[in-house]
Amino acid sequence: MFCNSELRGFEHRLNDFRARGVEIAAISVDTSEESRKLCSSEGYTFPFLSDPKAEVIRRYGVLHPRGGPNGQDIARPGEFLVDATGTVRWFDLTDDVKVRARPENVLRAIDELMPSRASLSLDIRPRSRNAPL
Repeated sequence: MFCNSELRGFEHRLNDFRARGVEIAAISVDTSEESRKLCSSEGYTFPFLSDPKAEVIRRYGVLHPRGGPNGQDIARPGEFLVDATGTVRWFDLTDDVKVRARPENVLRAIDELMPSRASLSLDIRPRSRNAPL
């Protein structure tokens, strides 16, 4: 619901990210099959990474225990700009699943970080400042 709204916004601005040399990826606790179905039904064209045991999500400290609709563990909303060396250059985290970053805010952060347009990756799912990719 909220996640799809955020993902659609990033999909609609995908060319703006790519023009800046930025690739987008999403990560969630959903299985690969659930992610494939979502991508197919919603028309998402960027990669979705599956972390059903929330191993990476926990490592990055963004697990929202029992935050899902049926009390399952989910990821807190978050967007991260990660450079080619794996260093997190910018992130936006929230505890409120209704509050999501707008693509325009992330694009502004990219422009501030990359005056020379060096390549970054954007993960719009959980990451933390100190965890490796």
